[in-house]
Amino acid sequence: MSSLPTSTPAAQGVDAAGIQAFLDALEAEPHLEPHSLMLLRHGQVVASGWWAPYAPARPQLLYSLSKSFTATAAGFAAAEGLIGLDDPVISYFPEFEAEVTDPRSRAMLVRHVASMASGHVEETLDRTRALDRDELVRGFLLVPPDRDPGTVFAYNQPATYTLAAIVQRVTGQRLSEYLRPRLFEPLGIGEVSWIADRRGRELGFSGLHATTDAVARLGQLYLAGGVWEGERLLPESWVAEATRVQIAHGTPMVDGWSDWQQGYGFQFWMARHGYRGDGAYGQFCVVLPEQDAVLAITSETVDMQRVLDLVWEHLLPAFGPGPLSGGEAADAALAARLTRLALPPAEGKPAPADRSQDWNTAFTPHGGTCAAQPTLTAIEVDPGGRVSLLDDGDRLELGLGAGESGWTVVDEPVPVAVSGGWSDAETLVVDLAFLETPHHLLVTCSLTDRTFTARWRTQPLHGGPLRRMRAPRSG
Repeated sequence: MSSLPTSTPAAQGVDAAGIQAFLDALEAEPHLEPHSLMLLRHGQVVASGWWAPYAPARPQLLYSLSKSFTATAAGFAAAEGLIGLDDPVISYFPEFEAEVTDPRSRAMLVRHVASMASGHVEETLDRTRALDRDELVRGFLLVPPDRDPGTVFAYNQPATYTLAAIVQRVTGQRLSEYLRPRLFEPLGIGEVSWIADRRGRELGFSGLHATTDAVARLGQLYLAGGVWEGERLLPESWVAEATRVQIAHGTPMVDGWSDWQQGYGFQFWMARHGYRGDGAYGQFCVVLPEQDAVLAITSETVDMQRVLDLVWEHLLPAFGPGPLSGGEAADAALAARLTRLALPPAEGKPAPADRSQDWNTAFTPHGGTCAAQPTLTAIEVDPGGRVSLLDDGDRLELGLGAGESGWTVVDEPVPVAVSGGWSDAETLVVDLAFLETPHHLLVTCSLTDRTFTARWRTQPLHGGPLRRMRAPRSG
């Protein structure tokens, strides 16, 4: 995989002090943990950094930012004449013709599911699964729309799933397979993986694991109108339609979330500035045509609007019309800082100082079951600093405090960084950062009663055993 071209901020008209202020603001937010960022201006990377223990080569679970990749697959399929935006959705699933009798469901077009304008007024995922857990398209089409398709917006996972299912049906390939020669290889994107359902379909609405670099490259392709290194990949008309308002919000969003009230394109959100793809807990691909810039971010936060507020407050003013003179020192200071980014580890001592070194102990869930992670049944600790989690029959062996940064990284059976230790002679506190997701599992063990408690700092949206807290393995 070739590297993206790089430049100094000043050479591309970006004030490094504004980027520093943005970093300061990210790190100062109490409920925001940044994991990575890449900033491109005029097609050049002017800033990139990963907060250790996160790293450039690690794929990240993008959650709903996956939708923008699904839309791109639909754009290729439309350009190849495999799908039509004005085709009825039901026409791609003739096996459901007899069952789907609601006139609004039958009137739903491909462009409606691409733009979250299916006619439903709220999310339908639970109702869709209740009707057919094995075939979500059938379940979705059996949920009657509340309004005529194309007249109302509702953020709706089965709409994107249906768009993804159409693409996978007409191409005979999974989304990742179809996109490999059309998008990933031309853009220089390395390995990606996508969570699939029990039918083997990749979800489309979520589940894509890709690097921050891949997110930045997708944004740059759209910023350039579908052209990459002089070669047209996507039709300019598709890019224009995908990134303009296809449907306005018919109902107010949560107060204070103004960047979610600007309209929706084809699996892209419009924003107060430019447009974006985004995913739960702070995964962003922000495209700023007026500034000729792309910002890719991965993070863990429940306040995604705050991230965008900080972008508008600190980064937007940093973009100038031309190269900046005298910025060498500021550029050098920023570059040095970006190499030192790190998350603070949880504090703790390697072992209780007043205990002998020949003991081992096991902890069971406080109350009998770990509510946050029911598959987690026991935690074993030895005095050498080794902690083992027993989860759904798997044994996840961890170390504490062995890394130079205070984090110990384990790659198998699931990539996780561990920090923490004994806060006192009776209490072990462990922070587990699952490195291919946004999530941390916080575990506290008590020697007093040999029990443990565990809680997710942010709740994973794809549940299951801990071994699933990673990018899916091929094959």
